[in-house]
Amino acid sequence: MADAQPAPLTCLVTGATGYVGGRLVPELLAAGHRVRVMSRSPERLRDHPWAGDVEIVQADAGDADAVQRACAGVDVVYYLIHALGSGSSFEETDRHTARVMAGAAREAGVGRLVYLGGLQPEDEELSPHLRSRGEVAAILLGSGVPTVVLRAAVILGSGSASFEMLRYLTERLPVMVTPRWVHSRIQPIAIRDVLRYLVGCADLPAEVHRCFDIGGPDVMNYAEMMQRYAVVARLPRRRILPVPLFTPSLSSHWVGLITPVPAGIARPLVESLRNTVVCAEHDIAGYVPDPPDGLIGFDDAVALALQRVRDSAVSSRWSSASVPGAPSDPLPTDPDWAGGSLYVDDRVRHSSAPPDALWRVVEGIGGDRGWYSWALAWRVRGWLDRAVGGVGLRRGRRDPDRLYVGDALDFWRVEEREPDRLLRLRAEMRLPGLAWLEFHVEQAEAGGSTLRQRATFAPRGLFGHAYWWAVAAFHGVVFGGMLRGIVAAAERR
Repeated sequence: MADAQPAPLTCLVTGATGYVGGRLVPELLAAGHRVRVMSRSPERLRDHPWAGDVEIVQADAGDADAVQRACAGVDVVYYLIHALGSGSSFEETDRHTARVMAGAAREAGVGRLVYLGGLQPEDEELSPHLRSRGEVAAILLGSGVPTVVLRAAVILGSGSASFEMLRYLTERLPVMVTPRWVHSRIQPIAIRDVLRYLVGCADLPAEVHRCFDIGGPDVMNYAEMMQRYAVVARLPRRRILPVPLFTPSLSSHWVGLITPVPAGIARPLVESLRNTVVCAEHDIAGYVPDPPDGLIGFDDAVALALQRVRDSAVSSRWSSASVPGAPSDPLPTDPDWAGGSLYVDDRVRHSSAPPDALWRVVEGIGGDRGWYSWALAWRVRGWLDRAVGGVGLRRGRRDPDRLYVGDALDFWRVEEREPDRLLRLRAEMRLPGLAWLEFHVEQAEAGGSTLRQRATFAPRGLFGHAYWWAVAAFHGVVFGGMLRGIVAAAERR
């Protein structure tokens, strides 16, 4: 007789608009659990692909009555709230909301609390961020409700604030003058493993009431993390010059200048980097076993986080995007500063031609017909590409009128084609980054059609940023002329 499957649990996820919470919800649903989401602003959840599959309750984390109502009938509460980024008072805010949840969970008869906190090194003066995480853990453990605290260091995944800081520092600075904290020892963990542990904690026996350290298989310092990130991202080796006089305050201002991570988030994270955050035990494996292939290593975690660019999931910023398929993928609700640098040239033009006529011109672009704009510039770009070992414009196109996914098109490759609607090309010319060119044809409400043309560039390293700005002055002529030329050709048909 087959083993009976455990009954589904009702799980309340707080902090679902955050990085971890937004990725935990679909994992819990996939595990067969019922999910309730608590949010102060439910409208912020509507863009999540799972919004229609969960129960959403409105509650401010500081309102005891509202939180207790949200906890009613719940088996497991995932407490993923923290006030990082809310200013100097974040520690008091964290204490208050943790006490509210502790009381509400106890009064509602919740079966388990699960909290994702930070590693707590012994014999070190903790940063305010790590100190606050420790205080919240103690409050929840003292709630009278069976509680598990998972303590992690840097979480590796596209959208994680710690990972984004690492990404921007490494990609934008080939030579770095850095503070002493680049030599602090860190045990990062992939977001996939964090979520696996969180989901596994839902089924723990009631007598399990403690903290667990969680981390990946690699222990390194921040300088080594930057160098290994550079290798995975195919960047040259970074030059790192530590400067002992860099205080945490100066470091956070420096990070603010180099990265788009908001100062209110960057400063507490930078201050925490002075602490040694390495696991003291791996007891969690006795309850949530390691996968057969082991925990995800640093290099593989970075590769997964960068998959968005390599697989052209940059289209996730388009309305036609598909739902991200893995925890390390970006979500449409991630903050604008997450996901790495992405330069965009976006243009729209109305045409009196019907959509089918406009589409025929779009699908017939390139080859002998050219690119409907400054022809000399396209030829020169092709010559330059061939001069550095690229394919240039010599490939042309296989069919003068039709394109298929996978076709070569001059120095582009057809990556996606939706007949009469969408054509996306991926650049195969030699570039310090990755580039796409997309055409989107729509029926216009007032008659005729609309053509949206978008060029996207994901730079690789400092030279990639320099390249984009070096050619930006020509975009009006090249891309603007192409848009006008395509529309004019359709209207002549």
